[in-house]
Amino acid sequence: MGKIIAIANQKGGVGKTTTAMNLAASLAVLEYKTLVIDADPQANTTSGLGQDPKEIETSIYECMVDGIEIDSIIIKTEMDYLDLVPSHIDLVGAEVEMINLEDREEKMKEVIEGIKDLYDFIIIDCSPSLGLITINALTAANSVIIPVQCEYFALEGLGKLLNTIKIIQTRLNPELGIEGILLTMYDVRLRLSNQVVEEVRMHFKDMVFETIIPRNVRLSESPSFGVPVVAFDAEGKGAVAYLNLASEIVEKNNMVKVNG
Repeated sequence: MGKIIAIANQKGGVGKTTTAMNLAASLAVLEYKTLVIDADPQANTTSGLGQDPKEIETSIYECMVDGIEIDSIIIKTEMDYLDLVPSHIDLVGAEVEMINLEDREEKMKEVIEGIKDLYDFIIIDCSPSLGLITINALTAANSVIIPVQCEYFALEGLGKLLNTIKIIQTRLNPELGIEGILLTMYDVRLRLSNQVVEEVRMHFKDMVFETIIPRNVRLSESPSFGVPVVAFDAEGKGAVAYLNLASEIVEKNNMVKVNG
C-alpha cells in the first residue's frame, strides 16, 4: 500500500509546491513509484512537471465532483517512476460544487482508494488555504509535511494549521500523522535563518526533519523549464537537499517498493 503524504500550509510562499514537485521527483530517482496529485488551482506543480494547465481538460476536480476515474487522467511524466494527476483553474469551483455533496470531506479519499496500491508514494500538493480541498487532502493522507520558511513570521499560522490537523484527526482521519516540519529557504549567511532553525527545532523537536532546504537559484529556476531540480541541476544544493529529504522519509517509513 502506498503512503499518501499531503504537503500543506495555508500560508503562501513557503515552498509547498516546490517541495511537492521535487520530493516526488526525488523519490522517483530513488526508484520508488510515485504519483503527485496537484490539488492547487494555481497548477504550478502541473506546469513545473512539463504540462500546460491550459491544455488540461480533466483534473482531480472532475474526479471528485463528476466521478471520473482517476486512472483515466494520470499522466506519465518525463521521469521514470513519476506520474502526475494534473490541476487546472476549474479546481477553484470545486469547493462550491462539493458543498452539498454527502461526505464531501472524503471525496479525494474515495478517488484515490482504487490506485493507492499501485504506488509507493502519493504526494498531494495542497492549495495555500484551509478550505475544503485541503481538508479532503488531509482526510485522504496518511501524513502531512508542513513547509516552514526560514524568514520573518515563520511560525505565523502554524498553530491554526496544527489545530485543523487535530480536528481532522478527531473527526475524519484518526490515522493522520505529521510526517515532519520542513525548514525551507534557508540562507546560511543570514543570522535570521539560523535563528528560525533554532526556534523551530526548540519548539517542535523531533517533528522537524534533519534535512533543510536551502534558498537556491537553480531550485527557483527549474519550474520555468518544466522539470524538477533533480533533472535540471542534479548535483546542485537544491537537488541534493530534496534527495536527502526523500532518503530521510524512506528510512523513517522502512519502505518496501511495490514492484520489489
